[in-house]
Amino acid sequence: MSYRLILASNSPRRRELMDGLGIPYEVRLMPGIDESYPEGLTPEQIPVHISRQKAAAYTLTDDEMLITADTIVWLDGQVLGKPTDEDDACRMLQLLRNHTHQVVTGVTLTTSTMQHSFAAVSDVTFGPLTDDEIRHYVTQYRPLDKAGAYGIQEWIGYVGVTALRGSYFNVMGLPVQRLYTELKRLNAI
Repeated sequence: MSYRLILASNSPRRRELMDGLGIPYEVRLMPGIDESYPEGLTPEQIPVHISRQKAAAYTLTDDEMLITADTIVWLDGQVLGKPTDEDDACRMLQLLRNHTHQVVTGVTLTTSTMQHSFAAVSDVTFGPLTDDEIRHYVTQYRPLDKAGAYGIQEWIGYVGVTALRGSYFNVMGLPVQRLYTELKRLNAI
């Protein structure tokens, strides 16, 4: 490997996905990074902008490559971020039911001399979900740390997702196939 890979994420799902690649990496966290973004960005630009902001908080040595990522859920022209509480999570899932939305992950790869970013988009369709099913999911799985208030790998994905176009792993929070391809292209692995 040309670089020591550093994953800048506290997400257990991103760690699980990186583990699945079988590439050595370490986790480095920098708390309190601003995740705001300017108005007028496209759905693809928003998570890329945030992943770049995350990268800017780190100082790297010449042999390190930092991986930062951010995921948003986009529905009808609005971002559904992480819910503020259980009621907000239920509201988001009520908006998503019987609709197709986009899950967009922006990834930035940074070294001491370069930076490369990309976005991956997946279309996810939810079928009908009752209010009781939504409340059950929210109280049992507590998806308050997930964009759009759901994890596709959890119960709600089993019973609610009727169609998926794009990367399943992107919906989990990291488009690992694309990440692997980009790391190879940059001679990082």
